[in-house]
Amino acid sequence: MTATRSPQRPRAAFIGLGAIGAPIAHHVAQNTTLAVWNRTRSVAAEFAAETGARDAESPGSAAAGVDFLLTCLPTSAQVEEVLFGVNGAAPSLESGAMVIDCTSGDPATSRKIAARLARSGVAFIDAPVSGGVSGAVAGKLTVMVGGDAGALERARPILERFAGKIVHCGAVGTGDAVKAVNNALLAVHVWSTAEGLSALSKLGVDPAVALDVINSSSGRSNTSINLFPERVLNRSFPRTFRLALLDKDVGIAAGIARETGTPAPLLDETSRLFAEARRELGEEADHIEAVKVVERRAGTTIGGRIQ
Repeated sequence: MTATRSPQRPRAAFIGLGAIGAPIAHHVAQNTTLAVWNRTRSVAAEFAAETGARDAESPGSAAAGVDFLLTCLPTSAQVEEVLFGVNGAAPSLESGAMVIDCTSGDPATSRKIAARLARSGVAFIDAPVSGGVSGAVAGKLTVMVGGDAGALERARPILERFAGKIVHCGAVGTGDAVKAVNNALLAVHVWSTAEGLSALSKLGVDPAVALDVINSSSGRSNTSINLFPERVLNRSFPRTFRLALLDKDVGIAAGIARETGTPAPLLDETSRLFAEARRELGEEADHIEAVKVVERRAGTTIGGRIQ
């Protein structure tokens, strides 16, 4: 039997209080009765103390009786585990509930999850986000949604709490696909900008001068306009988005190209290069630190000393 649901203050659960998930959950907490669960329990306890949310003992406990379950985890495999694994959330979800997955996931797994939930009358949309930590804190993320249009409209009041832009991309999995391709383009820009500036540095061109020209010309990108001036030239390399996650996303994009029979040698090569950078720099490195790999191979530096 479908539970009666309150449109005034929906009941929600949030699983995955990481760098992006935590600020999203803060926004969601403002207009829902919220339960939270995180693999590191102290993080959930601290969040609950700050917001008044319920610190659940398990994903299943968090999901009990909710209208919406939001997940924001590193991979789709982890989403599948918190839903269907031991003490998973799925058995606690009532018919009529909805899962909103903000993970930068892979389309095939999202489609599999959606089909499995549908058998219990639970809706699913993939809703990966773009905009980084700052966008999450400001509530101005771009949300790429894959799923039924009617499900998106049901979810919209929740999404609007943390979104500056919501785009319906198509069926389940298409939000994940667009996000993966977007991040693959980010990776292409990071690596190609590093290669170009490394070559110019060896020629004696000040990278700041080169960026001044590029950023007022056709070669500019968010990477050249923001990331390199703010993070590379000053050698700060803040840790905002892990290289391991970007590597995963580029791999998804290259896989989508293979699945659709689309020749994509640039995506394949970028996937290979970022996998190598991940092995060299480790699991905790930031994505912009891939620049260091390019610099080491070139025997030069962009900005300060090679690190």
